[in-house]
Amino acid sequence: MSFALHGVGVSRGIAIGNVHIIERNQLEIPEYNITPDDVEAEVKRFESAISSARQQLRAIRNHVPREVGSDIAAFIDTHLLMLEDVAITEEPGKLIRDMQCNAEWALRMQRDALVNVFEEMDDAYLRTRKDDVVHVINRIQRILLKHTPLRHEEPDSRLSGYIVLADDLTPADTVLLQYQGIVAFATEFGGPTSHTAILARSLGIPAIVGVHQARRYVREDEQLVIDGTRGVLLANPDKRTLNHYKRRQREEKRYLTDLKKIRLAPTVSQDGVTIDLQTNIELPRDFENVREVGASGVGLYRTEFMYMNRETPPDEEEHYETYASVIRILDGLPLTIRTLDLGADKQVDGGRQSGPVQSNPALGLRAIRLCLKEPALFRPQVRAIMRASALGPVRMMIPMLSNVHEMEQVLQMVTELKQELSDKRIPFDHDIAVGGMIEVPAAAVCADIFAKHLDFLSIGTNDLIQYTMAIDRVNEEVNYLYDPLHPAVLRLVHQTLQAGERAGIPVAMCGEMAGETEYTRLLLGLGLREFSVHPAVLLEVKQIVMHSRIRDLEKLARKALQACSGGDVLQLMQS
Repeated sequence: MSFALHGVGVSRGIAIGNVHIIERNQLEIPEYNITPDDVEAEVKRFESAISSARQQLRAIRNHVPREVGSDIAAFIDTHLLMLEDVAITEEPGKLIRDMQCNAEWALRMQRDALVNVFEEMDDAYLRTRKDDVVHVINRIQRILLKHTPLRHEEPDSRLSGYIVLADDLTPADTVLLQYQGIVAFATEFGGPTSHTAILARSLGIPAIVGVHQARRYVREDEQLVIDGTRGVLLANPDKRTLNHYKRRQREEKRYLTDLKKIRLAPTVSQDGVTIDLQTNIELPRDFENVREVGASGVGLYRTEFMYMNRETPPDEEEHYETYASVIRILDGLPLTIRTLDLGADKQVDGGRQSGPVQSNPALGLRAIRLCLKEPALFRPQVRAIMRASALGPVRMMIPMLSNVHEMEQVLQMVTELKQELSDKRIPFDHDIAVGGMIEVPAAAVCADIFAKHLDFLSIGTNDLIQYTMAIDRVNEEVNYLYDPLHPAVLRLVHQTLQAGERAGIPVAMCGEMAGETEYTRLLLGLGLREFSVHPAVLLEVKQIVMHSRIRDLEKLARKALQACSGGDVLQLMQS
């Protein structure tokens, strides 16, 4: 019997194949006390499990093809690094000794403590890293419980042509599964901004998240259709339905082939307005795609990956070498580097926080607030960016500005570092552009003030929408209120664009809204002339621009700005 389940499509494309279901969360953890004489033997049993977990991961790592980019292999290395962290390797041993309890119980207590720390983090990307911690700890638990390894984690696993269904997947899972030949995946949990969703888009795997209770209805080896564009999972399709999706697969392939034909065409509307299309870079391997899609540059390079899963932050030289390698790949295309955008709860000592848990971390110490409070964290990155500017066209972008004082502090630091570099005769671009992200409503309202002092602005819609609507976009209880078409959001976007125009500085949009093609025409009408999007959608945005008349879209935008609700705006767009 055929049936359909719906979730959120996070990586486009259609896949057809049999399903492999990953079941791993139902570990029954025994809890019992041990005698003092057995304590050291229990600690040794735990340490042996840690050693076995390392051996398993190294075997998996050795089976990753050499042609895989270093950043992809690093996701597996991340789990190996976690197995070196004392929070996992030593703290459970202390619990065994202090409480005289079995290793499984001690490990679960430590897992719960670590998960609580991650859940308090204000950054959505960082919150998803708790899944990696749970995954590593579950691996150790299965060894302690003498369970056989999961099928997809066996080095010689054969899943070519399969679709994977799971509660959730870590990035390491996703990478391994792709190189084992899976054609798509669906998860019961997760969101479009999760680490795994971002990776799926980068790897080109059709994917759906948030398909609740799917494993209750789908059986192992059933045939599935995954429509990552529309967010549909179809089980046991009949012949007619199967032929329909096979036809759509062929059409999708032709569509993408045709899109490539406009790669080198100028991005100009039908009435002669030139639009600048740049890319957002999530992973270093994405830089290879910048020229393939004909992007004019990189409008957002996220640097948070450099800080993850390590005991100390990257120093100036590591920053510089990373940026230098990127500039060489881009070979003259402009690069906009966003400075560190992490939350206060994520410290560089392996994730342990030194301050009190915040009652509302989403409104706490993060991004530029954290950087200005911790200049030892911030200055090396800024200095490295400035040094890298001598190698090619580089801009520096500051996230989450909310008041002029923050901007003044950053600009003062830049002035001081320019003098330092000049005194030491270290080359840099003396005119390096410094811009700010508009992602806090206060910054959008005061965009005219920021525009007087900065060289460019970029609208980060993910946070701007979240803060405007006073909701957590990854909270399934309230994320239905996350509405890019809400008139308040559109007015803040329009106000920012007007501020840039009056000040004579460029304003881009680098948030997810810029890459959602259903909003492209409206954004053009509002006055957006610079888009920064994921490489996978850039050509689609380009095609829409080339088939649009800006003057007609400006009329649509004026009506949208006077609308009473997002629903009204949607009706205007569809009329």
